[in-house]
Amino acid sequence: MGITADIRPELIENHMRFSLFLFAAFFLTFGITELFKQGEDAIAQQILVAYATKYGATAEIAQKISDALNKAGLKTGLRNVKDIRNIEGYQAVVLGSGFYIGRWRREAARFLKKNEKSLAAVPVWLFSSGPTGKDDAEKIAEGWCFPKGLQRVADRIRVRDKALFHGSIDMSKLSAIEKWMIGKVGAPVGDFRNWKAITAWAEAIAKELK
Repeated sequence: MGITADIRPELIENHMRFSLFLFAAFFLTFGITELFKQGEDAIAQQILVAYATKYGATAEIAQKISDALNKAGLKTGLRNVKDIRNIEGYQAVVLGSGFYIGRWRREAARFLKKNEKSLAAVPVWLFSSGPTGKDDAEKIAEGWCFPKGLQRVADRIRVRDKALFHGSIDMSKLSAIEKWMIGKVGAPVGDFRNWKAITAWAEAIAKELK
């Protein structure tokens, strides 16, 4: 009893502080490491669905593809290529871009070239969107399906498949110059995206990955 009475409050406080310090050190050493590991494991199970878009139409196609893959039981990460630093940890990649005058958006082309080595190590699917009208998309695009300037990169990556989807033109989102160009070429205005075709394409990807 006398010994207990001799323990000063400051000694008890110091002991509690030291115990808290040990707990914090343990958590920092093992807890955070485990959290990072769990995060890496989650990414490793994901399919990256990446896109480049100007007014959002291609982003919505990417969302539809992501939804179809999720519905098939796969995990996806849906991201704009502008927000992706690297693709390490993903088990497959679906990459798409809106096309303009036969070219992908600059950020999509840059992403494909920059990550060529990493993309060659996983299954990759590519899609483009843009043609408007009721005819077949490739017919509207006069046989165009993929940018010629990127074909060699796609060949080296050994892309599983490439698709061309109809696009959408919302005049309220266009600049004055763009509206003039649309009128000049007589491009049909409206939303011509074929959601059934897009979903079917995504489902075919899911079957290959399962």
